[in-house]
Amino acid sequence: MPATDAGAAPDAAPADNQPLPQYNLPPLAPLPPLPKTAPPPGAVIGVLGVPDVMRASTAYQQVQKIIGVRRDKLAADYQKQQQVWRDQQQQFLNERGKIPNTELATKEEALQRDVARETKVFRARSRVIQEAGQVALAQIERVLVAVIRQVSESRGMNLVLHREQVALNIADFDITDEVTAQLNTLLPSVVIPPDGQEPTPQNTGGLLHAANAPAAAAPPAAPPAAGPRVTPH
Repeated sequence: MPATDAGAAPDAAPADNQPLPQYNLPPLAPLPPLPKTAPPPGAVIGVLGVPDVMRASTAYQQVQKIIGVRRDKLAADYQKQQQVWRDQQQQFLNERGKIPNTELATKEEALQRDVARETKVFRARSRVIQEAGQVALAQIERVLVAVIRQVSESRGMNLVLHREQVALNIADFDITDEVTAQLNTLLPSVVIPPDGQEPTPQNTGGLLHAANAPAAAAPPAAPPAAGPRVTPH
């Protein structure tokens, strides 16, 4: 989380330009010692390149291809609809002064209602695509986390770092290829809900329980193409 000043309201401007007063607190009383515990085991370190694993994952490639096609179709449909609206607006401009103002105002209000209605439809389509991508990526993430644990335990490793966070390592520490091979063996593909359908237990082969269904929320203009939460910092 980004560091913020204590007591400062986020996204709020200061009341004035006067410097804030400084407060000197008394020294903290000594803390009582905690009981001694056993030290942790010695670190056996591995490194992992998650982006490389995802790029080589056949399941992730499947998600990128299918969700990408749906996003492109949504964008094309929206651009086509926008052109229809622009043509109608131009027609209104051409009719200005030729038809009564009341009639022109009625047409403009009808266009505004149509824009609001169709925009809501496009947002709903975007949300469905986003949820389908989230369900697909969740399947990859679930297996990937288990595979990382499986491979690291087979190598006797108890600490796995993102490769991008390590300045220097030798090939023996790197488990990227092993994780990739095991991930593709266990999960060559994922279940993606059909186009235009919200994820349900029925269209995900029972993978999605009703309690885990994505909550409806205000969707962005297009679904993100982010990977699972185990991506490097």
